[in-house]
Amino acid sequence: MAGIVAGFKEFVLRGNVVDLAVAVVMGTAVTQLVTAFTASFINPLLASIGGADANGWGFQITGDSKETFVDVGAFITALINFVIIAAVLYLVLVMPMNKFREKFAKPSDDAPPPEDIALLRDIRDELRKNREGGTSAGPGSASD
Repeated sequence: MAGIVAGFKEFVLRGNVVDLAVAVVMGTAVTQLVTAFTASFINPLLASIGGADANGWGFQITGDSKETFVDVGAFITALINFVIIAAVLYLVLVMPMNKFREKFAKPSDDAPPPEDIALLRDIRDELRKNREGGTSAGPGSASD
């Protein structure tokens, strides 16, 4: 039983699980906020485009049945919801997390150094070699 509890504790305390839980909660909260915004502001604007006798911005396929009414406004509202939610989550969660990772990420030993660092190291090594050997046969020396 202790092994199961220890394994569960390790699973829950993993960074991925905590990040996912926070993302779900934040996503739900932002979704509710954006849905309320679009229901209160965007839907009335789209419905006003449809006219006073229409159900909103859309068109009737056949008859006067609600089942045959194509509600274009509802689709546009859902699209606006998606774009606003995606933008808010990107600005509130993704961008700050990327900045945090850039600032505090440890460089891996396997990755080659950037080109400018490698060039500076080559210059340093060449200068050490010339200083230790007593010769200065590099560019700009008297032997050129």
